Amino acid sequence: MRPQRTIREQVTLEGVGLHTGEKVRVRLLPAEPDTGVLFHRKDLEGQPPVKASIENVVDRPRRTALKNGATEIHTVEHFLAAVYGCGVHNLNVEIDAIELPGMDGSALPFVEAIRRAGIVDQDKPRDEFRLKTPVSVTGETSLVALPVGEGLNITYTLSYDNSYVASQHLSLDLTEENFFDQIAAARTYVLEEEAAALRRAGLGKGANYENTLVLGENGVIQNTLRFPDEFVRHKVLDLVGDLFLLGADLHAQILAVKSGHQTNRLLVQRLRNEMVRDHLGPAFGIQDIQRILPHRYPFLLVDRILEIDGNRRAVGIKNVTYNEEYFQGHFPGQPVMPGVLQVEALAQLGGALLLRAPENSNKLAYIISLEDVKFRSPVVPGDQLYLEVEAIRTKAKLGRVKARALVDGKVVTEGKITFMLVDGPESSSVSESL
Repeated sequence: MRPQRTIREQVTLEGVGLHTGEKVRVRLLPAEPDTGVLFHRKDLEGQPPVKASIENVVDRPRRTALKNGATEIHTVEHFLAAVYGCGVHNLNVEIDAIELPGMDGSALPFVEAIRRAGIVDQDKPRDEFRLKTPVSVTGETSLVALPVGEGLNITYTLSYDNSYVASQHLSLDLTEENFFDQIAAARTYVLEEEAAALRRAGLGKGANYENTLVLGENGVIQNTLRFPDEFVRHKVLDLVGDLFLLGADLHAQILAVKSGHQTNRLLVQRLRNEMVRDHLGPAFGIQDIQRILPHRYPFLLVDRILEIDGNRRAVGIKNVTYNEEYFQGHFPGQPVMPGVLQVEALAQLGGALLLRAPENSNKLAYIISLEDVKFRSPVVPGDQLYLEVEAIRTKAKLGRVKARALVDGKVVTEGKITFMLVDGPESSSVSESL
């Protein structure tokens, strides 16, 4: 395993956001091991930093965007591609606007800045993930990740239903040298017929013929290509940037056909689910649980998953504290945890068990029936609920578990829960060009 790396000294870049058109100043600073890439909005007071991680990705058109609380950072893909390509893992990034600068439309200015700052090894190893089973996202576009012994190979096929861009194909092993020589300088692009629509949608305000390749029926307008197949190379660049959100060096072969940011994001989420299952071990903390379940404060009722045995059984805990909001009214002077919330905690653990299956990684688990539910004893502040669920039946769209909760070894709640598994809000049928 190679060591984590950061930069030796700070470095500053300035430019204009491709979509907002706003002037922006970015300062890159060294960071401690295990920090990751943290974005700090200096134009906002009291706002939390935003980590470059798949769980912080939000859906914004034509770009990869991150959000933590009310803080957002947009168009991070070119920068993160440079970070990944340079083999850097930990950075503090100060930024005074919502969007990173577009620079020349490629990752090259970011790579050059990182190299100017110097890259240094740190005293902790970088997390790595070696894929063991195939993972795919298919639709109008497709991404497939396959196990490989060592390294990351990306094979990309670009094909449009128009005569502006001939089909392009690229396959390469992602090394620092290959990234710098073959990928970093490839610029973002847009079809001429799409440019006006983007402006009407309030996007592309900072784009021009210098930082964006505008492609018409007679070729690139007011610019020249850096590579004969620059378009497919830029698509690989975008994919590398989105893969950084996995949070580990990936060892796999990626086969991509016309994928864009949304498809990339779905693949990274599914890779992350595999990583949680196969790489992080049987005990899942709260951050790992949030990668599986959609629930958030104040309705995430599983504090830790102690064990998951394939798709058969799961064990978790819920610590019941007096700070729970519902104790204010249930009941004043005699606080008791509502039985429905005990069942909800069991249902969330059951959902986590079902959603770990690769085929369910982009689904939601809705309760459709409860059977034989019994409440044996009150649960009060200070208790620790020991949650157990066991799969009874699983099908493509249905899952059923037997569940029970214990306090000090005694059953307090039990029953059977049936779920309907439905598609999540994201769709993999996406085709993008910017």
